[in-house]
Amino acid sequence: MRFNFVFREVVTGLRRNVTMTVAMILTTAISLGLLGTGLLAVHTIDQTEQLYGDRLEVVVSMTLDVSTRDQDCSQPICAGLRDQLKGSPLVQSVNFENQQQAYARFERLFQGQTLAGLARPQGLPASLRVKLVDPNQTDALRALLQGKVGVARITDQRDVVERLFSFLRTIRDVVFTLALIEVLAAALLISNMVQLSAYNRRTEVGVMRLVGATRWYTQLPFLLEAAVTGVVGTALAVGSLLVGKALFLDSAISNGFGDGVIPVIQYGDILSVSPWLFLLGIGIASITGYVTLRLYVRL
Repeated sequence: MRFNFVFREVVTGLRRNVTMTVAMILTTAISLGLLGTGLLAVHTIDQTEQLYGDRLEVVVSMTLDVSTRDQDCSQPICAGLRDQLKGSPLVQSVNFENQQQAYARFERLFQGQTLAGLARPQGLPASLRVKLVDPNQTDALRALLQGKVGVARITDQRDVVERLFSFLRTIRDVVFTLALIEVLAAALLISNMVQLSAYNRRTEVGVMRLVGATRWYTQLPFLLEAAVTGVVGTALAVGSLLVGKALFLDSAISNGFGDGVIPVIQYGDILSVSPWLFLLGIGIASITGYVTLRLYVRL
């Protein structure tokens, strides 16, 4: 009997304030959708760092004259540099890449783009691709090769990848900021909804208190209303993340954007953050409703 009463009160409260309920559900969905996007961005950053962590090298590009004359790094200039690097305690491994191999790499990176058709093997330098024992010792390697004949430039691939990480971190920070604003808006809407619902039912709640109902029992329907809207809003947020992956993210990757550059977000990644979103959605709604009832509503 008590369960039926609480259930009827919850349904009545949600239907009576339907416009505010819808607004609160949508605001919750937007805020938690943004928060979920931020969590997925953090996951992508972590995976990208793991993906590139063992692949990053320092590229010692040779001058074009050395690159053209020496296709197998057998002549004194290139061979001397390679032997010096192999003998250095800073270096873990050294691999030579000639112009044809550099051109094949270039074609793979820019496949399907106009830029791929503009390059020629003769225009790309040969290089010594160096993997350091400690990736932070790039400056020491630069000092070792400073002024060496045949060296055109030294490129640390970490500097290039760091730009990608910086871009992803910026997206994460912006999304988290927007999510925080939306969470605050959702909390204010929940508070207003609870106050309005309690005001509309003040007479019947007063009668219940007179006949012996506890404060907790009279507050329970209002807390459940807030929790229900939190659950529905979170479900919409998770659904929007799944739809966004299916309709937009997968389509963008299939068209060549980001394919192979950053790890692809999987459906399992979205489902793995969903429980945290549900806990947060229910928690924010329930705590806000409880605080509102304690501070602003006398039941």
